Amino acid sequence: MPDAYIPVMLFVLVAIGFAIFTLIISGLVQSSRYNKVKLEPYECGIEPDTDARGRYSVRYYLIAMLFVIFDVETVFMFPWAVIMDELALFGLIEMLVFLFILVLGYVYAWRKGALDWV
Repeated sequence: MPDAYIPVMLFVLVAIGFAIFTLIISGLVQSSRYNKVKLEPYECGIEPDTDARGRYSVRYYLIAMLFVIFDVETVFMFPWAVIMDELALFGLIEMLVFLFILVLGYVYAWRKGALDWV
């Protein structure tokens, strides 16, 4: 029985060894001299216009959260589509109820103005 765990332990040891090896090599290779250009923020090769710690509107986070919520909810459709033949009419009705609730939430967020980007 313990022989079955030998490949797993070998894999864990190789993973830990690789992590330690790459940290040591990167520490040896890195440059320790700092200059003004090296300490500047990098934005795709363009000079930064503002401070990197600028504030974002709360609407940005609200829209991001709504996107994540609706995206995660639509992921539940994939398993349903895979076994649609086995679920038959019951599965179709359940998915229609799910979609109705999803659309209802979307319309509610739209009516409240949560999707207005300004």
